[in-house]
Amino acid sequence: MLITFVALYMLLSIAVGLYAARKVHSSADYVVAGRSLPLYITMATVFATWFGSETVLGISSTFIDEGLGGIIADPFGAGMCLILVGLLFAKPLYRMKLLTISDFYKRKYGRPTELAVSIFICISYLGWVSAQIVALGLVFNIVTFDALSIEMGMVVGLAIVLFYTFFGGMFSVAMTDFMQMIIILIGMTIVAFFVSGKIDGGAMAVIDHAIAADKFSGFFPDLTLPAILAFVAAWVTMGFGSIPQQDVFQRVMSAKDEKTAVRGSVLGGSFYIIFAFIPIFLGYSAFLIDAETSAKLMEEDSQRILPSMILTHTPVWVQVMFFGALLSAIMSTASGTLLAPSVVFAENILKPLLPPHMADKKLLHMIRGTVVGFSGLVLVYAFNSERDIFSMVEDAYKVTLAGAFVPLAAGVYWKRANTAGATLSIILGVGTWLLMEKFSPEGEGICPPQLAGLGAAIIGMIIGGYIGRPAGTEPHHQEQARQEQSQEEVKS
Repeated sequence: MLITFVALYMLLSIAVGLYAARKVHSSADYVVAGRSLPLYITMATVFATWFGSETVLGISSTFIDEGLGGIIADPFGAGMCLILVGLLFAKPLYRMKLLTISDFYKRKYGRPTELAVSIFICISYLGWVSAQIVALGLVFNIVTFDALSIEMGMVVGLAIVLFYTFFGGMFSVAMTDFMQMIIILIGMTIVAFFVSGKIDGGAMAVIDHAIAADKFSGFFPDLTLPAILAFVAAWVTMGFGSIPQQDVFQRVMSAKDEKTAVRGSVLGGSFYIIFAFIPIFLGYSAFLIDAETSAKLMEEDSQRILPSMILTHTPVWVQVMFFGALLSAIMSTASGTLLAPSVVFAENILKPLLPPHMADKKLLHMIRGTVVGFSGLVLVYAFNSERDIFSMVEDAYKVTLAGAFVPLAAGVYWKRANTAGATLSIILGVGTWLLMEKFSPEGEGICPPQLAGLGAAIIGMIIGGYIGRPAGTEPHHQEQARQEQSQEEVKS
């Protein structure tokens, strides 16, 4: 029955995605859903940005091993990212009517900055999307009782997500996200109630046991410099590093107006932090229900603890609810994160190299082709990665934290932000991060490499802001002004 349900659910997801694809008539429809999504769908798709494999499988197993201090980056940093996007960036970026986040860097700093940031963004998504594909392979392996290998499960899962994303773009992502969020909420809530009933004392017994085991005591750091810096780095890696990302940007920019963009992002981020504790509760409950098996899996593959408990200790209908919710979480994240880097590569790296004034239909075909190409890279990366899901996701945003966040924040809120500042920020930020990763990796030095990179990026922006040409007087701004004037003359 479980395998039959999984097959039917896959078909339903494809059907919903293809139905939504009927609305795609242009590249703007494909990338930002024609900027037409209402609040409830915007909130759902923002929530789905992060509620994926790492939330259900990664965070829950990390909490069992390290307690609350081990999951600062996600869900707390990840949720903070979405809230900050809504409060600080959604309104000014929405008004600019951009197609990609890299378009901001082009308009503010010029083509070289656009190209550098676009490359960083595309690289960062390899680990992020691969984590979702690895998780799909793991789930298919579990629910078929090893009939499908993890590698074969990865191929099948990626093919399904690719199929409806290829045709429908952001419209398909948004519609399937909404359907999948409903399944996540209902499924996870029902499973949590059932599992708590299998433990003497119910939910409070689980919480009391976690408190007694000091799982909630390690959230705040010791009052030493290395511990404080590590705490800050855990917050900002995803909290700041994931702000200049295309999947976050296009989900927020797909809203029907700027007010919806702001509210959808804040509500989606807040709800994500709250609801992420249900998988944590389920994971720790699994540890109590079957401590022997859980301890064994902690040594072998901690990501299997929760699904193994569900298969072993719950009836089929609970298994259907859990794996339905789990597949929904993974697929909703995978589809959006597969589309995002493909759009950036096609629009901001490839398109400027081709003849100008390309027909919109050709651009749409190019983006779809890039989705297929990036899927191949993801599969190769996933096959060769030995990192766990949580680590793959957390590491994905170090490069954008060091190389993209400061130019974005300064470009929106600092009047002196200019091309010289952005250039120095990127060079110093990424250079410092890479050098420290090589000579003083995280856990061995006083300051985490990505935090040192962020500090260097800030210094670079400040120096460049004062020694470079004033913002608005640079050659690319003058060229933009001439183009806008020519367009106005054509219209008149």
